[in-house]
Amino acid sequence: MSDQFVFQPDTAENRELEANVCPKSWINPVPSGRYNLVVVGAGTAGLVCAAGAASLGARVALVERLALGGDCLNVGCVPSKALIRASRAVFDARHSGGFGVVGGDALLADFAAALQRMRRLRAGISRHDSALRFRDELGVDVYLGQGTFTAPDTLQVEGAALHFAKAALCTGARAAIPPVPGLEEAGCLTNETVFSLTSLPARLAVIGSGPVGCELAQAFARFGSKVTLVERGSGILGREDRDAAAILETAFRREGIELELGAKLVRAWSSGSEKRLLLERDGVGFEIAVDAILVGAGRAPNTEGLGLEAAGVEYDKSGVKVNDYLQTTNRRIYAAGDICSGYKFTHVADAQARIVIENSLFPGRRKNSSLTVPWCTYTDPEVAHVGMYQADALARGLKVETLTIPFGDVDRAVLDGESEGFARVHLKKGSDVILGATIVARHAGEMIGEVALAINAGLGLSAIGRTIHPYPTQAESLRKLADSYNRGRLTPRVKKLMGAWLRWQRE
Repeated sequence: MSDQFVFQPDTAENRELEANVCPKSWINPVPSGRYNLVVVGAGTAGLVCAAGAASLGARVALVERLALGGDCLNVGCVPSKALIRASRAVFDARHSGGFGVVGGDALLADFAAALQRMRRLRAGISRHDSALRFRDELGVDVYLGQGTFTAPDTLQVEGAALHFAKAALCTGARAAIPPVPGLEEAGCLTNETVFSLTSLPARLAVIGSGPVGCELAQAFARFGSKVTLVERGSGILGREDRDAAAILETAFRREGIELELGAKLVRAWSSGSEKRLLLERDGVGFEIAVDAILVGAGRAPNTEGLGLEAAGVEYDKSGVKVNDYLQTTNRRIYAAGDICSGYKFTHVADAQARIVIENSLFPGRRKNSSLTVPWCTYTDPEVAHVGMYQADALARGLKVETLTIPFGDVDRAVLDGESEGFARVHLKKGSDVILGATIVARHAGEMIGEVALAINAGLGLSAIGRTIHPYPTQAESLRKLADSYNRGRLTPRVKKLMGAWLRWQRE
């Protein structure tokens, strides 16, 4: 296998992970005949494509250059959420005084132990994505090595030619490092390397305040790093509602995270054992000194080395070009996940893979544009969203009614000590049709699915209002939104008519 991937540090957990997702002794099969589907890339989209197609009886080859599981398992969702959960435990223990638990202020956080827990859990989860499982249980031919198209219907991997009726490009994306002078030379971490740390940086600069930057900035700060979050824009989480982001900014500042907003990173360099950054705001430069730099400033599609020209597949810096059925410019080849999607989320890769299975193997006509996509930034509080923002709806010429319920009005949130945040829904004016929703709460990601289901099923907000929600729960905020909508329908004229009806009943 070329380009052997190695997880660091060298621990029993990481050796178990390697044995599952990039086994050194792996022997590729010898191809014979034509595959129904050749899947290139074994991240979420590729694994779902391969497993789903094989379960339907297709003859499937799965090709992976580095490690099965892709970013999500190895350097993304799984390790980051394990670290976030550990940091939340530290935070809760230290701030337990309000619940009658004393002594939390003196608690010490063991960063190394949290990383060891992460590695153990990641290794256990990796069995589901293992090469052996896909070969022996699912019947997929697994090839480890660089796959390169040599013709519109042929992929070569490690000297073997794989002929296919259809193919699925699922090679994903990688962390993009901004072209800032000295940044790479000074040494910077990305999501692909940060989980290989063995000790906590005393001072950490985080470049970029998207989901990755915000999540890891807060996690490291809670373990004890002095974190500086550098953002070129005027606020964090630039695509979210400003009052939603403002709640998180307040939480960050309260937790000691220094926000350098409206600051451009001009240059980086090493100075002895520390790293220095030159920032500029309003034309004025200033320096900060840190021990480590973490870049969370976007993603770049993995299109290199695939021989896309030989396959007749068009692409640009944004990724592979696809139509609404996820077909590339080569009608035999489809794509799913980060290599072609504007929504770079694991759950979107999964959903698109299911579209590819149906459309490539059968006369399916499922459209990517039909997907209802929720997402969540796993900070504390979380910021979750689905559908349109108000500005999106207005740009489409829609009239919007926006309803917001603060969690200070939700009993369970008050009892939990989590009354910061809100639940918000955008309705098509004059109706209960849900255009979009935002929830800012500690468990917002768990709640947004109810709204996504309503949108996907064509159910209005009134349907949520008619649904009994357990009391007390924070999800009651969604029912309260429906109550607010119904109260708004009681116009003076309606009240007058209802009053007349009730008076008539008394007579």
